[in-house]
Amino acid sequence: MGDRPMGTSRWNPLYVVKRSARRFRRRPVSTQLRTVALVVAVTAGAVLYVAIAPAAPPPAISAAAAQFGSSGTPSAVNQASTSTRGIVGNTVNVVFPVVALNSLAGKEGFAQDVEFGEQTKAIHFFVNQINKAGGIHGKKINAIIANFDPTNEADMRALCKDWTEGTPAAFAVIDGAGTWTGDNQLCITQEGHTPLISQWTTVTNWTQKGAPYLWWTGPDDAAVLQATVNWGLSSGLLGGNRKVGVIAGDRASDQAALNQYLLPDLERAGVTPVVETIAADPAETATTNTDAPLVVQKLKSAGVNSVIPLIPFNAFFPVVNAETQDNYFPKLLLSDYEESITAALGLIPVPDEQALDGQQGVTTETLGGFDDNRPESQGGYDPGVRSCYNDWHKAYPNRVGTSQSAFIEEQGPIQAWCTSIRLFATAARNAGTILNRRTFVQAMSKITDFPGGYTPTLSYGPNKYYGPTQYQVVELHNNVPPTSACKLKTNQQPQGTCWVVIHPFQPLPIVTPAPG
Repeated sequence: MGDRPMGTSRWNPLYVVKRSARRFRRRPVSTQLRTVALVVAVTAGAVLYVAIAPAAPPPAISAAAAQFGSSGTPSAVNQASTSTRGIVGNTVNVVFPVVALNSLAGKEGFAQDVEFGEQTKAIHFFVNQINKAGGIHGKKINAIIANFDPTNEADMRALCKDWTEGTPAAFAVIDGAGTWTGDNQLCITQEGHTPLISQWTTVTNWTQKGAPYLWWTGPDDAAVLQATVNWGLSSGLLGGNRKVGVIAGDRASDQAALNQYLLPDLERAGVTPVVETIAADPAETATTNTDAPLVVQKLKSAGVNSVIPLIPFNAFFPVVNAETQDNYFPKLLLSDYEESITAALGLIPVPDEQALDGQQGVTTETLGGFDDNRPESQGGYDPGVRSCYNDWHKAYPNRVGTSQSAFIEEQGPIQAWCTSIRLFATAARNAGTILNRRTFVQAMSKITDFPGGYTPTLSYGPNKYYGPTQYQVVELHNNVPPTSACKLKTNQQPQGTCWVVIHPFQPLPIVTPAPG
């Protein structure tokens, strides 16, 4: 692989498997809200994926096109509060919520990942970079790192109220890792009128409710679902003689995605699906585990051969297990909705190879780089991640306690915090010398072609509150033991389980907000 022989420590196959396992287990955005701990618990020991080099980067979209979001209605950014709450003298208070993995590790029974454990160090490092370069027009970012338990709703709401109404007074909240989710986003934005940059996403209704303070570095799932339907029709997985099923979670976000976006998309395509609902909140684990085999049996009895999942990982995992146990393997239309495509990669080949091998889906993410400093054309970092890596590696050339080079994960938390912190600083600086909530969100709405982390670039607009602009279609392959199905571009060496790009990056559909 790359310029190194297979026998060296960096490219040893066992090391690659371990590195890939870390990447999946650590990804809070792939597990969504409170399931970051559950993912590690249920996938520990599994042989996971090694992604192949990505397709060519998408063409840059024009700034003019990016300025128009999902509707032509007047933008809320010009009506935002002019409050300067959280700006104290020459400091700007910014809160960084970080999952308290040390406490969760004992509660859930998993080992903390090295890079996830470096989140606090990464936040301070990239914030200090901004401050050393002059800060925000002379004002320094005061990083307030708040450890929280994502399984404790009451605790999360109490923290939100402290930041938006009490102390510490926050000018903005940055959720780089995508663990501050659901109604807790609206607590900060809709109720607290405080800017929030977050990786976790759902459908357009959420940003409408949180407008103009809620900004996503992940995709609007309404656009993702429309892209999924479009691709399903073109690939023959929807329409014709296909019997289509949808498995939707019972959470408000899942039901909004189902009833206000996916079902209308399918109706316009002439598809009437069989819909099954499953308990999806992590607090409902026992109910979810009971629901899963019943849902699968109903879809099987109905003759469903294409299934669209609208469920988080804690529901996806038991559903796929139930398919395996029932020897029922429909085609899955995977996507970035609750990261079902990333979750599926993590469950091949153990224990659900038959259920997941060869499945396809749409994603705005690269998931193709090999976490090293090779050129992007050879499968290395995208430009945004490379910039983060160069600075991080200069300060920390080796992993803690090892002689291994401190490569950062392209889909990991270090680059996620780097990207989000730099995005915030760009908007805050562009707001000018008069920084308040209104000038900040106005500046956010003008950012285009920003170097991304999980995705190649981020572009926003006065009515476009999510950054990604492109998606690709990929197919999952179990490649253990290695075969020619998954090969690196650089030397054609077969790799472990991977995805293969079957349609390169293309523009995400522009969605129309659902009424209400």
